[in-house]
Amino acid sequence: MTMSLAALLGTELPLIQAPMAGVQTHALAVAVSNAGALGSLPSATLSTEQLCAEIEALRAGTQRPWNLNFFCHEPPVADAAREAAWRAALAPYYAEYGIDAATIAPGAGRAPFSAEALALIAPFRPPVLSFHFGLPSADLLAQARAGWAPRILASATTLEEALWLQQHGVDAVIAQGLEAGGHRGHFLDHDLSRQAGLFVLLPQLVRALRVPVIAAGGIADAQGVAAAMALGAAGVQVGTAYLLCDETATTPLHRTALASDAARHTALTNLFTGRPARGIVNRLMRELGPLSGAPPAFPLAPAALAPLRAAAEARGSSDFTPLWSGQNASGCRAVPAAELTRALARGFAPAA
Repeated sequence: MTMSLAALLGTELPLIQAPMAGVQTHALAVAVSNAGALGSLPSATLSTEQLCAEIEALRAGTQRPWNLNFFCHEPPVADAAREAAWRAALAPYYAEYGIDAATIAPGAGRAPFSAEALALIAPFRPPVLSFHFGLPSADLLAQARAGWAPRILASATTLEEALWLQQHGVDAVIAQGLEAGGHRGHFLDHDLSRQAGLFVLLPQLVRALRVPVIAAGGIADAQGVAAAMALGAAGVQVGTAYLLCDETATTPLHRTALASDAARHTALTNLFTGRPARGIVNRLMRELGPLSGAPPAFPLAPAALAPLRAAAEARGSSDFTPLWSGQNASGCRAVPAAELTRALARGFAPAA
């Protein structure tokens, strides 16, 4: 008999809080784990010192399982011509805000999972590791499994990616539908036309895979949970619905957008990081087009945007701020995360 997802993860509920870089700390993960689901800590954008501090706080806050999430992208090669083109596209905005582009240093704020990251987290023995944009090398995975045998999860946006992940030894696959907020997890094919909505993708993966399939994208309430489970999901991963919870670090500008009619219009955009991610449409996306050839490769784009974002936010504007959100923000509630977790869990009741 196949092990249930809750048994696999060691949780009460087959529910995972999606890791959401930039809008959460350990506090959200602690609250979700203590409510019986799997809390997740986005780790790809944290410095060594920040990650250690966050893991320490996470372990101090809960005795239940938790998840560390990392990126597995290929580090880009700097391209001076492309960087110059990106800054040229932003030049009118620099002029509007009185920003001297020559003073902006290039840089990348997201590092892929590495041997150094593995050595850092190994003493903490995280119960679950999840990955976006594929998987780390087989050698790194083997070292993790030999060291403390964490459960390994990874995102797939197509059947081909899911089969690849299964072949490379993951314990469960996260089926990321096109509705999902934040970065697309694609890694075998960058053609977005090959990616489908969750309720098209999910049954394909359930039929083809031996490992559990976790549904992600557009699930905002118990009814969405029940629908995913009816289509064969072993569990669900929910992100956007948690964005207004008390324990998040979602900014006031982002909260305002999520609670407004603007949240009904999202799009995939590569403007903010250089890689497609879903967010609420704002001025930058409208004026440059959400998907553009101008930004440099992921994750080099944010450096040139940073001073614009800061200047606009200081004036109370989110024109240059990534307002990450899935297509269904209807479940966003300004409540404790435990309350939202319990509400989502009602969707599992028919299968109990």
